[in-house]
Amino acid sequence: MRRPVQLVITLTVFVDLLGFTVILPSLPFFAADLGATGVWYGVTVSAYSVAQFLAAPLLGRLSDRYGRRPVLLIALAGSALSLAMSGAATSLAWLVAARALAGAFGGSISVAQAYLADAVPEDRRTAAMARLGMAIGTAFVAGPALGAALAPWGFQASAYAAAALAAANLVAAVFLLPEPERHQEAAGRTGPQGSAVLLLAGTGFLTMAAFVGMETTLAFLGRDRYGWGPEAIGLAMAAAGLSMAAIQAGPVTLLARRWGDARVAAAGAVVMAVCLPVVPAGPAWLCLLAVCVLSAGNGLVTPTVASLLAAAGPPDRRGARLGTGQSAGAFARIAGPAGAGALFDAATALPYVAGAGLAGLAAVTVSAARNRSTVPAGQESP
Repeated sequence: MRRPVQLVITLTVFVDLLGFTVILPSLPFFAADLGATGVWYGVTVSAYSVAQFLAAPLLGRLSDRYGRRPVLLIALAGSALSLAMSGAATSLAWLVAARALAGAFGGSISVAQAYLADAVPEDRRTAAMARLGMAIGTAFVAGPALGAALAPWGFQASAYAAAALAAANLVAAVFLLPEPERHQEAAGRTGPQGSAVLLLAGTGFLTMAAFVGMETTLAFLGRDRYGWGPEAIGLAMAAAGLSMAAIQAGPVTLLARRWGDARVAAAGAVVMAVCLPVVPAGPAWLCLLAVCVLSAGNGLVTPTVASLLAAAGPPDRRGARLGTGQSAGAFARIAGPAGAGALFDAATALPYVAGAGLAGLAAVTVSAARNRSTVPAGQESP
């Protein structure tokens, strides 16, 4: 695939996620103004992940049937509409509905992954997935910063600015984003089959649950143990995001070429398992270092698992497989924070120890999937 088209799809996803993250700094305060209690704010946040969990596989299947480009354009239009609805919300129910709509179309990430997997040769697939992951990670750093700058003008200003950004992204995609030509797989190698696809989706669920458990409890850990305020927490999470983006900027591609996607994913999961118990166990500098290194480990897992899922069967079912992976990650973002919060209430170190166990299990599941990675050509399962 021509590199400019790779750049276009990567920038499309970056701008889409930038619009999503711009409203995050002001969202809690706006929800409170609409009467949200802590529970209802949790519902407002969870609505996005619940809708994404349900919609991502459907979007993937639709892209298999009707093409990547039209489904991606519809998803971008839905993102713009959901942001405009968020800004216009006059009740909590309206805001929850807008966040659910945003989540439903947020499943477009799996369509973008399928787009890249269709259009690039197999030996460049992991690099393309890594660049996409880097764009997503960068958006989660830049978006809240932009949202913080817009916060003095109120939530509506942030939401409408994000909607305008999403609308401009849609217009650019209409003119710049073609339907990809599907690249044929190498003869005799089609990747993991059948139950191994579930193992790969399980790997994504386990590592995401471990990671969001850390994200959910880090603010409380930093406040209680190290005296961190919002600024310090924000800087810690920004450092984690930059660490993840840095590993996806090049090292993950080089490692995958040398060792293979499955080994790199397993190694990333092991890095997470080692670092998670360290987060609450030492001084502040060690906590921050562990957070950054485990984020880099997560950065090794995400693109390699996506690449493995892309290769895990016939090309005409690729969107469905990647949608399943995206759905598993969304489910982890639903279950992970609640579980980690309950464990943190019981004992400070528990969510990190449990997260280490989940990451260790992820290393086992991706290794098990690797053992099923080669089948004779023409014997692909649907």
